[in-house]
Amino acid sequence: MAFPDVKLARRPLHFIYLCDCSGSMRANSKMQSLNQAIRQSLPAMADVARDNPEAQLLVRAVSFADHARWHIAEPTPVESVEHSWVDLSASGLTAMGEAMTLVAQALRTPPMEQRALPPVLVLISDGAPTDDFYGGLQTLLHEPWARKAVRLAIAIGHDANLEDLQKFIGPEPTGKSGGERTALRPLQANDSRTLARYIKWASTAVVNAASRPVSEIGGDRAPSSASNVPMPDLPMTLIDPTDLSQQVW
Repeated sequence: MAFPDVKLARRPLHFIYLCDCSGSMRANSKMQSLNQAIRQSLPAMADVARDNPEAQLLVRAVSFADHARWHIAEPTPVESVEHSWVDLSASGLTAMGEAMTLVAQALRTPPMEQRALPPVLVLISDGAPTDDFYGGLQTLLHEPWARKAVRLAIAIGHDANLEDLQKFIGPEPTGKSGGERTALRPLQANDSRTLARYIKWASTAVVNAASRPVSEIGGDRAPSSASNVPMPDLPMTLIDPTDLSQQVW
């Protein structure tokens, strides 16, 4: 007896950037470097999506300055974002708490699908919140999908508030030295090349891990937050002192 050719529904994987667009991001080409890093990562991100046909990779982005707003409001297939990314611009304050509230609304069920894979949330900032960050974070973490999400934070330069970025990720890991790099702590990007490597890592290696069951990956690496997604190894971040194109912040 022949069986009908039935295609299983793909499981949505929501990837959301939370991008600091405050006025300080204009300094030392930080905003330009962030736009370039995201644009350059999108083709590789689309390749990861094609390599994981069981998952539907959907991208959104929030920008926050005086207020938070959706830069990409609708969950958009990465293949479409790859050819339509519009650069972010910088001005104003740092409404990071408002950005948390905005993402919390998107992670409620509905509109979130019950069959979705753990979302990936990437917070990128070069400073400190100027609004009610803790209220916004509490609203975000009240949502089950936010608690299940892979939550990553990238600190741009030495003025980024690492304490608040850590609160977004979750409790600081125990048993590791303060200088040891881990995705369970904010990732420090002090130059454009390191920022680009972290952006590409989050949008490819982490997405690849989140797209597949833990049994396919092997459970030997510590999961991120409560998502049960094992974290892939971090990329190398050596700065070449002879390369004048690397902007140090």
